[in-house]
Amino acid sequence: MDKKKLLQTICAQLEKDLVALKAAAAQSYDAATNEESRPENQYDTRALESSYLAGAQAHRVKDVEASLTVFKFVEIKKFDADTPIGPTALVRLSIKDKENMLFILPTGGGVTVEFEGQTIQVLTAKSPLGEALQGLYEGDAAIVEKGDQTLEYEIISVE
Repeated sequence: MDKKKLLQTICAQLEKDLVALKAAAAQSYDAATNEESRPENQYDTRALESSYLAGAQAHRVKDVEASLTVFKFVEIKKFDADTPIGPTALVRLSIKDKENMLFILPTGGGVTVEFEGQTIQVLTAKSPLGEALQGLYEGDAAIVEKGDQTLEYEIISVE
């Protein structure tokens, strides 16, 4: 699989998301600062709620912009069965007979794209599963504790 093209697809998805996020953030900011949003009484919290929403959306815009900047400088590495999992590895996992394709990147965790007929999700090394995968090999199992559960992910392939 061409991981450079995959990264370009992820960037295109983030660019598309960024346009929508900026529009939503601008709308929330307008709702928070608009004259009509002034509280009618002490219990009217519309403007306050809008300002919280605007702040959160502005933060999300900055996160996406930062991810796009980082992705411009990501060095794609080649992996095989004898290479330990690390940044830019494309990993196929199996858990309870369900397979997942994960692309390990420094940022952008949770972004999901369709690429070459497969659903691929970005995973960061800082996530619990990302941490568990670091340094493992094809054929190994990654163990993740989730509450009172222990999840075991079989590593089917690494590229």
